[in-house]
Amino acid sequence: MSRRAVSIQDIAREAGVSHATVSRALHDSHLISSEVRFHIQQLAREMGYTPNAVAQSLKGQHTNTIGLVVTSIADPYYGRVVRGVEEVAQRAGLDLFLGVSNNDPAQEMRVVRSFHRRRVDGIITASSRLSDEQLLELAEYAVPAVLLNRQSDGQSDLLRSVYVDDYAGARLAMSHLLELGHRAIGYAGSSVRPRSNRIRRQGYLDALAGAGIAVCAGWVQIGAADLRYYTDDVAAGGHLMLEALRAGVTAVFCYNDMYAVGALMACRELGLDVPGQVSIIGFDGIELAQYVTPPITTIHQPKLRLGQLAMEMLLELMEGKPVEDQILLPELLVRCSTASALAVPVKIGPDTDLSGRLPCTTSN
Repeated sequence: MSRRAVSIQDIAREAGVSHATVSRALHDSHLISSEVRFHIQQLAREMGYTPNAVAQSLKGQHTNTIGLVVTSIADPYYGRVVRGVEEVAQRAGLDLFLGVSNNDPAQEMRVVRSFHRRRVDGIITASSRLSDEQLLELAEYAVPAVLLNRQSDGQSDLLRSVYVDDYAGARLAMSHLLELGHRAIGYAGSSVRPRSNRIRRQGYLDALAGAGIAVCAGWVQIGAADLRYYTDDVAAGGHLMLEALRAGVTAVFCYNDMYAVGALMACRELGLDVPGQVSIIGFDGIELAQYVTPPITTIHQPKLRLGQLAMEMLLELMEGKPVEDQILLPELLVRCSTASALAVPVKIGPDTDLSGRLPCTTSN
């Protein structure tokens, strides 16, 4: 039986330092002292560490290709992000390989490994859900990579991130609703985007707490991670809106614009006027949100710029330049789905059912 190859984690354990420190030392980074670099490099030689053969073979060579992972090709959010990446890549004479993760970190990692086997010059993962352990594996590939909407946690000098401030966006949404006089505000969230959902939900909760408002039972609704909700944000938003209305809310802050579209459809099926009887606000700023009736107030993410900046950062990493993580700020786009709160909230009975009246995606 062949002996297992020595990994960066093995060296880190032996040296009593972090994985990131070992990675930097092996890449001769000046972010750590020369004494530490020398010690770790000597230890690596003594332990028989061999750098990834594919990564070594790429030194001085280029395939002029970039790997881009998105969570879904059905989500309109990613269309603008991909366009931003593609614009910068084309100007640099690079071609794109596109892979889809379907919100599954294991699948995301399989796509990343496939890109690595194809010897791409760099990798971008959009809305990455990779675990810390998977990020360590990505760092070991020694391929420049940029994470979108996930922090890199300093795993490697070749791994950086660019993301939109979800917390600031949630506070913008809640400030708008509070200024309109809403006090019973619901939140329709997603369980299949745990990190961004957690941050937006926290912004929602902090805004209510800051206004001296206690969250009542039923105000916070999180979509179940089954196939139906996993594949159709519109259906999820509609069903969550019904539950929030049963709790007596006058407004709902939706995790994204597709949830908001579903919430709007639910109100239409219930005969409720938006924004006359209930207000709805979304998140993302996808184009569809401005074409429904009424157009949806939303928190706009600079999606095109997000893609452009990710690709610009990747180019700099590929050129060996120092790159810092970047954060972009969202903005509030006020449209016609939000208005002043009614003095008395709409009451929806517990027996009200929207089964068969909202879109629902099933497996084929």
